[in-house]
Order: sequence, then structure tokens, then C-alpha cells
Amino acid sequence: MYEYAIAWEWLSLAVRWLHVITAIAWIGSSFYFIALDLGLVKRPDLPEGAYGEEWQVHGGGFYHIQKYLVAPANMPEHLTWFKWESYVTWLSGFAMLAVVYYGGADLFLIDRHVLDVSAPVAILISMASLAVGWVFYDLLCKSPLGRNAWGLMAILYVALVVMAWGYTQVFTGRAAFLHLGAFTATIMSANVFFIIIPNQKIVVADLIAGRTPDPKYGQIAKQRSLHNNYLTLPVIFFMLSNHYPMAFATQFNWIIAALVFLMGVTIRHWFNTVHARKGEPHWTWLVTVLLFIGIMWLSTAPKVLTGETEVSLAPVFERFREDQHFARAAETVSTRCSMCHAAEPAWEGILSAPKGVVLDSDNAVAMHAREIYLQAARSHAMPPGNITEMTPEERRLLVAWYESAVSK
Repeated sequence: MYEYAIAWEWLSLAVRWLHVITAIAWIGSSFYFIALDLGLVKRPDLPEGAYGEEWQVHGGGFYHIQKYLVAPANMPEHLTWFKWESYVTWLSGFAMLAVVYYGGADLFLIDRHVLDVSAPVAILISMASLAVGWVFYDLLCKSPLGRNAWGLMAILYVALVVMAWGYTQVFTGRAAFLHLGAFTATIMSANVFFIIIPNQKIVVADLIAGRTPDPKYGQIAKQRSLHNNYLTLPVIFFMLSNHYPMAFATQFNWIIAALVFLMGVTIRHWFNTVHARKGEPHWTWLVTVLLFIGIMWLSTAPKVLTGETEVSLAPVFERFREDQHFARAAETVSTRCSMCHAAEPAWEGILSAPKGVVLDSDNAVAMHAREIYLQAARSHAMPPGNITEMTPEERRLLVAWYESAVSK
């Protein structure tokens, strides 16, 4: 049984690594093409149908790039598609969601003080929210409201804030932020899969058949691409936030999420304006800093860090508490770990328990047996730098405790 925990941890790392690799590829290509599109220069001597061009230098060479707003007169011999980066990013992200949050629903997904549901129900709510979110967004874009670019963005922003609040009423604080990122990323990847790539395929099919492509397909794809551009940075924040309880472990977490979306807009507005050669709106950085200061204040000044409240000790955890080694293991955790992993950490400079893990009771130690085993027993990741001088004998004791309990 304990081999399963180790294998699951390695699977989590492998999926996370794949997700980061593909996300870098997708975000990189997306940001590049947005910058390229904004920087195009219109010249009178461009080929027929060309919208603009740009010269770039990179890697010791020069590149001459031209964009056709609809399509060139003839189908190019070689055409590179940018789609798999998006698809694999979403698939690997969903796999990570399944491995970490669905596989460990009782610890990471469900907060029974927020909503007392079973793991299957919580997982169903999670998956349904991702699907319903895309359907709502797509219908909104296709409605008459979709013709007003900035009005549509405003409505989308309100919808995202509502979802931020909604997730905090269902899941743990950490899971709420993670799901908000997944909700947004699903919209972005679905834009590529259901709208952008199919529209481009229609244009290609028209070229092959000798028909003149309809420019509306390019315009629709560009609108969805613009949305993706402004949503990218908040998604990155939410995906990283699970390492920082100060962001998600507060009763104001949904307001923090709302401000994060605004920071994504201000940062991207600066880059988009610069790439379009329309000046350098430095005020956007001032607004971003003020928004971030507001986030810091919301997480600390009110001093109401809710954390992820301890749930009742489910039967699956009872065996860890009833094991013969538990008393000594709990004493080791209390001696070596609880100065940081406490509701009010005693370690200087730490304001809240790392990753929201509080180990100041027997129930909490039993609930987090797997993490203790992986972080402090089978590896030396905790305590950091072995700052509390956990001995090899104590680590062996934690190994014996966990493996004895899971073997029953």
C-alpha cells in the first residue's frame, strides 16, 4: 500500500512537469503571435491580400513576416498549425487535477465545514462546472452582446468573479483557486479547439476548393484569441497560488481573485500597447502595484485567515491514529513540525501554515499521514534544511507508523 503512495507522488510530479512544459509552449506562442499581430506595419508595396509585415531579428538571423488578414491567393505548400500546445496543456492540467484533487478529494478538495458532500459528488461538481462554464461563455460570445468587444469582456469579468465566489462556497480555499484557474483555462483551450482551429480549417478548405474565404471566420477567431490573451496571466497566478495560503486561505479569497483578474488586464494592456507602438502606459504598473497591495492587505490586515478547516476524522484516517506507533509519531511531528504547521506559527517570518497544513492536533496528524510520510519520512524535504534537527531514528519511526497503518 505504501508503494502506491510513492508511485502516486511520482505520477503527480510527471503530470505536473508535462503540464508546465506544454503551458510554456502554449503561452509562449500565444504571446508571440499577439505581439506580432499588434506590431504589423502596413506598407503600400505589400503583396495583394497582405495586411501588414514586420522584420524581426533573432538567433543571428533576420525574419521577414507578412500577415494575410483573410488568406493568401493560393494555398501555401507548407502550413504550420499551432494547436497541440493548447490541447496537451489542458489534458495534462486535467490529469493533474484528477491525480491531486480527485485522488485526494477528502484532503484537498472537500471542506466539510463549507459543504458536506461525498468525494464523488464533489468531483462531479468540479467537472460539471468546467463544462457549464464553457457553454455559458460560448453562448455569450455568439449572442448579440458578443458584438461589443469591451462590453463582452466586462460581462465575462463579472461571470468570473461570481465563479470565484461560488467555488469558495463549495471547495477548500486551495481547491477554489485551482478550480478558478482550471475554469478559465478550459475556456481558453476550448476557444482553440472549438472556434479558432475549426475556423482556420474552413478558410484552408475554401482555398483548396478555389473559393474566396469569408473574413468573418478570422474575425471570430481573433476575438477569442484576444480573450485568451487577457486571461493567461490570472490563470498562471491561480495555478501557482496553491503554494501560498496567504492568497487562498482567507475569507476574502474571492475578492483577491477578482483583483487578480484586473491585474492580468493591466499588465497585458501595457505589453499590448507597447507592441502596437502606441506608447508606454506606465500608469498600468502603478495600478497593478496598488491592486497587489490591496491583495496583501486583504490577506493580512483583517487578520481573519480561515485556512482549510479541519474535517472530522473519517474512518480512512482512523487507522493512522489507532496504530501502535501513533503516539510517538505524533510527538515527533509536534516537536519537529508544529512550530510552522500551526494555526499561529511560532517560527519567525511565517505568518500562516505552509500550504495551509496545520498539524497541531492528533486528528490533523492522522489526516496528513501521507504527506508526512512522503515529505519527512521517505524524503528529507521537511523540515526545510532539517532546521529542527529531525533524527534518522525519528524518520524511521514515521516510516514504521505509516507503513504499519496502511498494511492493516
